[in-house]
Amino acid sequence: MQASDLKSRARFYEPYEAVDEDGQVVQDWLLRFNCAAHVRYLLGSEAVMQARLQSKAPAVVTIRDSADARQVTSEWRVHVDGRVFELREDPRPEGMMLAMLAEA
Repeated sequence: MQASDLKSRARFYEPYEAVDEDGQVVQDWLLRFNCAAHVRYLLGSEAVMQARLQSKAPAVVTIRDSADARQVTSEWRVHVDGRVFELREDPRPEGMMLAMLAEA
């Protein structure tokens, strides 16, 4: 994968817990960083077909390696071109890029 393949904009959100006025703990998402990304939807396997039957779209989100990107964990979520993806694994290095399994 080359940098020219990263044509989408991705926004990465980290979960955090806060306490509201009533003392209740609420979870929200905090925007951590923006970057260029590439989304490749998975095709063909039985597990992918099963996920599609459940209205999920498994994909691999690839971004350029950086200090911000190395902080991402499987608990985060990413918004790419208006779609919300839940990350299913920690980023794995692929040369100068990081790839992570996600589900829309």
